[in-house]
Parts: sequence; C-alpha cells; structure tokens
Amino acid sequence: MSEHDTQPTADRDRQAQETHRKGGGEDLTQQDARQEDGAQVSTGIDSAGVPEAAIPELVIISGMSGAGRSTAAKCLEDLGWFVVDNLPPALIPTMVELGARSQGNVARIAVVVDVRGRRFFDNLRESLSDLDTRGVTRRIVFLESSDDALVRRFESVRRPHPLQGDGRIVDGIAAERELLRELRGDADLVIDTSSLNVHELRAKMDAQFAGEEEPELRATVMSFGFKYGLPVDADLVVDMRFLPNPHWVPELRPFTGLNEEVSAYVFNQPGAKEFIDRYSELLQLIAAGYRREGKRYVTIAVGCTGGKHRSVATSEKLAARLASQGVETVVVHRDMGRE
Repeated sequence: MSEHDTQPTADRDRQAQETHRKGGGEDLTQQDARQEDGAQVSTGIDSAGVPEAAIPELVIISGMSGAGRSTAAKCLEDLGWFVVDNLPPALIPTMVELGARSQGNVARIAVVVDVRGRRFFDNLRESLSDLDTRGVTRRIVFLESSDDALVRRFESVRRPHPLQGDGRIVDGIAAERELLRELRGDADLVIDTSSLNVHELRAKMDAQFAGEEEPELRATVMSFGFKYGLPVDADLVVDMRFLPNPHWVPELRPFTGLNEEVSAYVFNQPGAKEFIDRYSELLQLIAAGYRREGKRYVTIAVGCTGGKHRSVATSEKLAARLASQGVETVVVHRDMGRE
C-alpha cells in the first residue's frame, strides 16, 4: 500500500478506479513512522478579503493505527482532494488559509491526523474551534478496527505500534484508544475496517465522497447477527428478534431475507409492518436532529440471531423507506452467508 509524503501532494483530476468488494485481501497498515519538526506556526486564519466560496472544504482523517488511514487518504487523493499526511493539528488552519488564497485551485483538502503527531495532538480541539468560527465546512472521518484485527496487521508487517514503547502491541492499541476516545465521539463518519480489505474500504470511501453534490444525510443500513457481535460503527441498533425466526420453518431455512417468500413471512407476522411504519417516523425525527447538528452520516444496524433472515428482510424494507424519504441509503448485509 502506497504511503503519502509529509508534504502536500498534487491535486489530481484522474477518476478513481472502480473498486470491488471481492477484491484481494491486502493489508491496511503499510505505514512508516515519520519524524516531525517542532516548528510553531500561527494558527489564525485571516479571512479578510477572501470570498466565503473560496474557503476550501476540509476532511480530517484519523483513527486507529493500522485501521486504514492511508488507504482512505489515497482514495480521496484519487477523487481530486488535496491530501496532507501527518499534519500537526496546530497547522490545519494555516493549511486551510493557504487553500483559501489559491483562487479556487485547492477547493477540497484532506488532512491525516494521527498519534505520530501526538506532541501536537492537544492542539486539535483548539484548531477545530478556530475553523468553526471561520465558517469552514469540515468533517471528521474516523477509522476503527478491533484489537484482534489490529494485532494481526501489525504482526503481519512486523512493525511495532507507534505507542507501545517497551510494551506489547496490545498496550499501544489500548493507549491509542484512550487518546482518541474523544475524537471518535466527535466524528461525523466512523468506518469499522475489521473485516474489510483495501478494496472494500475504498468502495466505502467512494460511496461517501465520489458524488459531486453532498446530500443532506446519508444512511447505511446494516443487517447483522447478534451471535457475531454488535457492529462497532453503529449509531442506532434495532433488534428484530421479537419476530418469529424463519430458521425454524424448514422450507424457508435455506434462503435469506432477500428471498420474497422469507420477506413475506417476516412481514406477515404481527407487529412487523407496524414496526417499519413507526420506526420510519422515528427516523425522520432523528434525521432532522442530525441535520441540525451537522451530522451527515448515520449507520443503522438491524440485528437478528444469525443475520440471515429477519434482519436482512427488515434492512431492505427500511432502506427502501428511507430512500423514498429522500435519504441516500446504502444497504450492507454483514453476516449473511456466514453460517
């Protein structure tokens, strides 16, 4: 996996290559530690005389080491974003100011912020507050992954975790989680890469950023099986185990919730259709609140026992309802076919 230089990369016009969910299984942690200088640069943005339209759009990419930050940044670079890797947080406003003075040549900036710049990490909140007062449109993308997946990735490339010091990899991961806890809570988009390869991660980034016009709200509806664990990137969780399980109907057991007979069985049960109607109304209230708060992405996890029948059928129905309400929606069936 290619790395970015610590200097800004050239803005590119080339189209992002099509990605495939079934692509190879390259790792997500081909990263090298970099040295930083301790130069102090003014963090103020002098917007006097700069038209508001000239202020670049900003995306901050952060998250766990080994979770795929470099892949996410490379994807945005391929989509034409001006990408800066491992920029000290105190310099983010300065970067935006330079973009504003580029006369529209740098309209979208992506900055990778991680624990390699931990000497400057305490300045991030101050920088974000400064950007907010200047009216800069900014989003935070947080790359998450399970401890097991991160350990495997670091061991596969035989590199230490940036924070493990004289301890173990798991010690570094724990320290990093604590350091990034608050930032994760402020993220606009959390992507769990535990079970993703680079192609699947690029597909997710493309789905969120490839469009020329940014929709008001984007939703991912994800079916899952409780026996395989809760999705860590879920904003809302729905439990469909209050409905009878088609698994116990012999003629339906081999099929999934994508099958018309299975879906009909699920929604002919008492309370099923009423649930979709009322939960859709509730989501309208939640979506309005998200928009007011500037949240543009929501992941709705719909679970049943194995993630094969009830959750799949409900996810499809709920996604169709959201789409009819003007919410751009993607459906993901995390555990279907896993049994």
